[in-house]
Amino acid sequence: MALISKKKKVFPINAGLRRYLVKYSREVDIPIHYHELLRYSNSIALYDSKDQDTLWETVFYEQSDREEIHLNVKKIYALLKAGGDMSVMEHLYVDRIDLCIYGNTQPFRVRIVNRINDNFDYFYIKNADASRVYGLELEHLLSPNRISYLVHQNTLIEEHIAGIPGDKFMRLHMQDPHLNPIRLAKEFVKFNERCFVRLLGDMHSSNFVIDVTPDFEETHYRIRAIDFDQQSYEGKKSIYLPQYFKENNILIELGMKYITPESMRQYQREERALIATRFKSSHYEIESILEAMEEDEIAPFENVNSLRKELARHYKNQKFMSCQNMGQILRVSLEQLLK
Repeated sequence: MALISKKKKVFPINAGLRRYLVKYSREVDIPIHYHELLRYSNSIALYDSKDQDTLWETVFYEQSDREEIHLNVKKIYALLKAGGDMSVMEHLYVDRIDLCIYGNTQPFRVRIVNRINDNFDYFYIKNADASRVYGLELEHLLSPNRISYLVHQNTLIEEHIAGIPGDKFMRLHMQDPHLNPIRLAKEFVKFNERCFVRLLGDMHSSNFVIDVTPDFEETHYRIRAIDFDQQSYEGKKSIYLPQYFKENNILIELGMKYITPESMRQYQREERALIATRFKSSHYEIESILEAMEEDEIAPFENVNSLRKELARHYKNQKFMSCQNMGQILRVSLEQLLK
């Protein structure tokens, strides 16, 4: 069973990461920052359709602030979704702003609605944490999923990643007659491999969603990470393997039932080959982000020391032992793909 050692601190964005964000157009001037949203005057608990406490609070602003705040968050939505084309704001309104009081970075979630058709979307405004920014960028470059996010100073803007939360899926959808257990188990093996190769930790069932796509013959599944705070932080190898979290036991048991060891190794090789292809096609971006990570301190040295020992044993590669920080460890981990 995987155990997180203790609550991770928030790491500031250093000069090297900032240069990367500017170079690849992730750093964008925004009209309102995280700390300005903290000026709310009141809040109420947010309950779901079944009257369960969501652990989010809907916040309210004084009349004198509300109009300006709502206008500015709509501008951020236009920057995130339409490259700054402000004409998309014409039919949008801010339905709700929620605050997650238990989250590591205490994010705000904004619900935007199109008044013409009542279609809605979400995005998040957070304290910028370097670990999370590295995680978002590596997800964008090395996974099958593209990620839209923006940074300005100490504020991070993230798109909403759609899907059924993993814990909810395991609780409510495992008995679905249309469930394809083999495909779902295969996707979990591939997700497990993606997380391990790029050292994304803490992928228990609350930190990923399952995107279900019905096709003309079969149902396809994509497991997507939604929490990137534990990018290259923990010192235990098991934290980077979703298969070791008890919260994922239902998916793990599905794999044990439907996938042979030979098939599992095949799926792992397939996923590593796909990651290697993405590595090669985004070589300049990955080289730049690794250089920024190697200049950064995003984990205590005891975690670095522990992880390099475990990965050196796992891969039978002593090159890990010369690594002095998490960026260097990640570089050697990715180099395994090219062997």
